[in-house]
Amino acid sequence: MSEPAVRVDTTSQVPPFEQIRAQLAALIVTGRLTEGERLPTVRQLASDLGLAPGTVARAYRELEAAELIRTRRGAGTRVAAPPSEPARPDPDQLATLARDFTASARALGADTEAVLTAVREALDEGTRP
Repeated sequence: MSEPAVRVDTTSQVPPFEQIRAQLAALIVTGRLTEGERLPTVRQLASDLGLAPGTVARAYRELEAAELIRTRRGAGTRVAAPPSEPARPDPDQLATLARDFTASARALGADTEAVLTAVREALDEGTRP
């Protein structure tokens, strides 16, 4: 998984493991990471992000519990097959993602209209074939 990159904002109030979990979950659910695609090892991703391996391991455990990834000795960690039924978003996780995005956008100097425009454009991209 060279692209898309996972980033952690150490100044965020959201714990790093949750930032990793939320970003990977979003990449998997939106299809940017596809079934069977291999994820970096816990050690590799921890090293890339400058975090403790336990932080990444916790994010991976939560993704496994949500059946978004699977880990097998010798085969590594891979994106799992999508569920047969569309998953309903967890309102708390959705709110966390929205807060994180809004805070990051504001840090870039975006006003409310710019934030809403960016979200609308991202939503439109998701509906194009």
